[in-house]
Amino acid sequence: MSNNNHKAGFVSIIGRPNVGKSTLINSLMKEKLSIITSKAQTTRHRIRGIMNGDDYQIVLSDTPGIIDPSYKLQEAMMKFIKETLIDSDFLVIVEEVGNKESFDKSLIQKLNSFKIPVILLINKIDLSSQEELEDSIAHWKSIFPDINIYPLSAIEGFFVDELIEIFKEKIPLSPPFFPKDQFTDRPEKFFVNESIREQILIYYDKEVPYSVEVITEDFKELPKIIKIRSLILVERESQKGILIGHKGSALKKVATKARNNLEKFFGKKIFLEVFIKVKKNWRNDASSLKKFGYN
Repeated sequence: MSNNNHKAGFVSIIGRPNVGKSTLINSLMKEKLSIITSKAQTTRHRIRGIMNGDDYQIVLSDTPGIIDPSYKLQEAMMKFIKETLIDSDFLVIVEEVGNKESFDKSLIQKLNSFKIPVILLINKIDLSSQEELEDSIAHWKSIFPDINIYPLSAIEGFFVDELIEIFKEKIPLSPPFFPKDQFTDRPEKFFVNESIREQILIYYDKEVPYSVEVITEDFKELPKIIKIRSLILVERESQKGILIGHKGSALKKVATKARNNLEKFFGKKIFLEVFIKVKKNWRNDASSLKKFGYN
């Protein structure tokens, strides 16, 4: 097919924490790009997945969940969302069945007056009844009268292929933005950090997972193995102790699970070293946030 018919566009996915945005991106990409855990606010950065076909390229943006910011880290995350709204060709709002908590009035107004195509997906229909779904559709129709609403189960893959067709139809004619063999715009170190952070979110509770940042200081790819050295930053000495666990058992579990997942992701044997360091109050420190890519 000649390049004149090639379509390419940026599709942004927004919604509250835990409605299934990351699951949807992974389901569309058939590749694990985004952290998925049952804890709220797991996606901190915009993660771009790039879907390529012969005559199209869809660049997907997963955003942090919409929340009222309570510290500087969250303010930086909300800035990502504002930027996303500026450079999108297509916007997807994800809600879950049964949720009727509405968005902020100014955001509703903004979404209703958008010039680009907007759709609303009601996710997790595998966990609901027909009646509950119809009730949800009616509720969101009253808030967004002109926006098409579709039921979705990201985890079961229901409506995922149809969604790709909707994207392909609506994105503009354009040459690709990225090389056709690229499936994300994030560097390798980013996925190492996310993989370790995911395991911390799974294995620890309370404040610990949210006080953690992971930095990969060294990523060396050799013909048969990738050697990685990563640093976990915490805010307090006590959190360091919790992370390490009895005789280092907790940290070992995290490192082993992360290593297994990374071996699948990179398709190569991995040697992973993980260290922990205390950096007091990094979430409210502008220079730390900048260094970790939040600004």
